[in-house]
Amino acid sequence: MKTRYIIMTSSISIIILFLLEQVFHSNYLGITIIKIFLFFLIPLLVIKYIKKEALRDALRLDEKNNLRYGMLLGIVGFFLIFLIYFLVKNSIDVSKINDTMEQYRVTKTNFILIALYVIFVNSLLEEFYFRGFIFLNMYENSHKKIAYVYSGMLFSLYHIANFITWFTVPLILLTVFLLFIVGLFFNFVNTFSKNFLNSWIIHILADISLMIIGYMIIF
Repeated sequence: MKTRYIIMTSSISIIILFLLEQVFHSNYLGITIIKIFLFFLIPLLVIKYIKKEALRDALRLDEKNNLRYGMLLGIVGFFLIFLIYFLVKNSIDVSKINDTMEQYRVTKTNFILIALYVIFVNSLLEEFYFRGFIFLNMYENSHKKIAYVYSGMLFSLYHIANFITWFTVPLILLTVFLLFIVGLFFNFVNTFSKNFLNSWIIHILADISLMIIGYMIIF
């Protein structure tokens, strides 16, 4: 699969999601449906009909060695996120977060279900897409530097729609930079197993900490 094709289609996907959230103010269910289409169904069709590979073979899901890195680093990340939160919590505009939750129609009743979706399903979609589909395909095309930088950059920019109204401008820029570093790190960790499972483990543990923090802030 050509690198330029991956860059073109993935860039369009991120722009569509940004517009849905920030321009059209779609609810969480609508955004989720579109994200599943963009992050899973389209790559699946590409793998099947363009790469002509079975999904399991294309994503190297049989290569499960060295997953201990994901678990150990995920535990470190879990506690690190709490530390960062307590350092920057005074810069967070709680009212803006509440506005976003109203847009998404998140309530105390459905929060647990949404949290479970974010922790296990949304993290899977993101890791499958940014690492399993974008990074590893570009990496195997011998575009290693481009694979690292582009997938890390796209991963950080993708998250802007989530917090653009929550933070001050300096904190937004800092968060984008940190997410870029996280993206690079996730890419590197996955080179050990040659699939996205290591970063998915880390992502799950990170999202658990974020959902706990989110519950503390909102409710």
